[in-house]
Amino acid sequence: MPEKHRRMLREEKTIEAMIRIYCRGRHKTRNTLCDDCNDLLDYARRRLDKCPFQEGKTSCGNCRAHCYKPDMRGKIQDVMRYSGPRMLYRHPMLAFYHAINSMRKKPVCKSRTS
Repeated sequence: MPEKHRRMLREEKTIEAMIRIYCRGRHKTRNTLCDDCNDLLDYARRRLDKCPFQEGKTSCGNCRAHCYKPDMRGKIQDVMRYSGPRMLYRHPMLAFYHAINSMRKKPVCKSRTS
């Protein structure tokens, strides 16, 4: 299996940080995730691994290919709504890179351009 691009590793760190902030704030956990949040994190990681755009991707909210199931998409939107503002204080560099990636042009899938 090829090594992950550093951008995709940062995406994984960002989503994990957001889910941890959400779980701690909403579900009152401390150093661990509740079962629901742990399942959401596993799902998000699988989606990132299967992203057709990989290191060329924009943020998932701006992507033309919505690869989350509707119920999981709703959950991740709740997480991002809650965690987004708090990321500025808890993980400012991850928040900065996430904001930069949100401004990227929508990617074109490599398999569709050939």
